Amino acid sequence: MNIGFACLLGYFFGSLPFAVIVSHLFGLADPRSFGSGNPGATNVLRTGNKWAALLTLLGDAGKGLLAIIIAAKLGAGETAIAACGLAAFLGHVFPVTLGFKGGKGVATALGVLLGFSLALGGWVAAVWLLVAMLTRYSSLAALAAAASAPFIAMLNHERIEVVLVVAMMSLVLIYRHRLNIQKLRAGTESRLGEKRVSQPPENSADN
Repeated sequence: MNIGFACLLGYFFGSLPFAVIVSHLFGLADPRSFGSGNPGATNVLRTGNKWAALLTLLGDAGKGLLAIIIAAKLGAGETAIAACGLAAFLGHVFPVTLGFKGGKGVATALGVLLGFSLALGGWVAAVWLLVAMLTRYSSLAALAAAASAPFIAMLNHERIEVVLVVAMMSLVLIYRHRLNIQKLRAGTESRLGEKRVSQPPENSADN
């Protein structure tokens, strides 16, 4: 498999909008119409439907993981697999299915990391979970996980192309959380589990 086809494969999977699909199946409001306006699991959780949020999380993570598994099964080399993972992440962040206005890619990035290495994905997930449990801020947990991911990749002795892809995803994740950073500094960031279904989108996102 060449790199171009691997990128198309990854982007296709990444563009699947599970937050919108799951919300429709559960009869919930479009996640782009309330809370942060973000088509991701954290915003779906604001409806109070934990099952819908869980399925969205699994779908968003699973599409990153599945893209890499399929690429590997089709005989892609290490560089093509790394490119496929990056494309899946970018497909979630900039999906053609949603007019290139997607989520921030935290769950999809985790799925990609797990596809690269279970240890890599596991350690980064542990960072997210620890910060989320201590602070109940999904955005702060995502920022901590993103900042630590390239270093964890290097400590885990990942291939150079994997380290580079992880670093690029981390930079995009941090940039996409710039509004959340402002709100964290101002003390106005919402915590996990808070409902905002009745409020209009804030033009920011969580995952």
